[in-house]
Amino acid sequence: MAATAPDPAPAPGAAALALHCGHWFDAKAGQRLGAATVVVQGERIREIKPGRIEVPGATAIDLGDATCLPGLIDAHTHLSLTTDADPLRWNLADFAVRSVVHAQRTLQAGFTTVRDMSDINNETVALRNAVDAGIVPGPRIFTAGRPIGSTGGHADWSVGLRADLQRDLGPNNGIANGPDEAMKAVRQHYKDGVDTIKIMASSSLFEDQPGGAIPHMTLAEIKAVADTAREYGLTVGAHAHDPESIRRAVLGGVDSIEHGTFIDAASAELMKLHGTWFVPTICVGKIVAENADEWGSESPQEAARMRTFGNLMQAGAGRAYKAGVKVAFGSDEGACPHGENAREFVYMVEAGMPPAYALQAATTHAAELLKKSADLGTLEAGKFADVVAVPGDPLQDIATMRKVVFVMKGGRVYRQDDRPVAAN
Repeated sequence: MAATAPDPAPAPGAAALALHCGHWFDAKAGQRLGAATVVVQGERIREIKPGRIEVPGATAIDLGDATCLPGLIDAHTHLSLTTDADPLRWNLADFAVRSVVHAQRTLQAGFTTVRDMSDINNETVALRNAVDAGIVPGPRIFTAGRPIGSTGGHADWSVGLRADLQRDLGPNNGIANGPDEAMKAVRQHYKDGVDTIKIMASSSLFEDQPGGAIPHMTLAEIKAVADTAREYGLTVGAHAHDPESIRRAVLGGVDSIEHGTFIDAASAELMKLHGTWFVPTICVGKIVAENADEWGSESPQEAARMRTFGNLMQAGAGRAYKAGVKVAFGSDEGACPHGENAREFVYMVEAGMPPAYALQAATTHAAELLKKSADLGTLEAGKFADVVAVPGDPLQDIATMRKVVFVMKGGRVYRQDDRPVAAN
């Protein structure tokens, strides 16, 4: 695991580092170029020089023939959650402690920035603050905290409990019924210190609903969320599986559709028209399909349903890409195992996306979705010194993205020679 030493604050005049890369990925152009020297000063990239250049006064780090890329961005994670999470038995502290370990795994896998798309009770806000303060190592976190949804919907944690355990939750808990409560829920989230908003516009894929999913929020509620979030400078991602939920979310003004399992030609065209991002999270579909017999063991019909719907996510991602919808990388880490986010690259390419496009989805595209292109997404002078390296050529073998050998975040090295860097 990564060291638990704090991130040092960049000191004025800090010693420079010179990263010698055998090749580097130009994320803007989508091309793998030749050798380069990335000069890092403090937490930022000072310059990039073609070839292997000795930089006077700089400490050299030789990455051999490895390919350097911008720090990867996963736009859909759940750092405090796992498939075996037990909200009825685990305390909030249990989720928080686990999130620290998951954050380290994520960083070691080369993901230097994540958008966390819902937790139990804002524990990832605390995790973000701890990472920012240098208390624990982890990726740069933009978190939604608790999701926003409707009574009885996918954000209502008391669904399915016996009657005396159920709660009539409200905006303070992320449950909103009607535009006024939706507005209040966003304002409460802003008060809680979130960076973005996650809404549950549809049911879960595996709830017992016709077609696999149904809408859980009205267009008026979604519009109230999006309008209010925009006033506070927050983006909105919508969990939406079915075409009608996608339609409402896009017309309501969200920034991204998450999952989109049943995306069809009409909803893809609407997303393209409005410039709405698509974060397909194929990995979670694959995980569900792979575990269908175990997770659906009480019913052969449920197991079959999990296999079918899980595999539909990849097909939907391919349809969206071919239709010209903008795609950003998201693994649904938490359902997809922590630290194995890069599986998503392989599934994206299998869905028909070129390897260069898949890499852009986790760099320039994700940075644009987060509205952080000025700081993230490319290897350029002035950007954060977030650099990862992989052996070989990911444009020829995308699976090499699962073999990250070097990780730098904000000018600090966390992984080198394929090993975590020890505390200092």
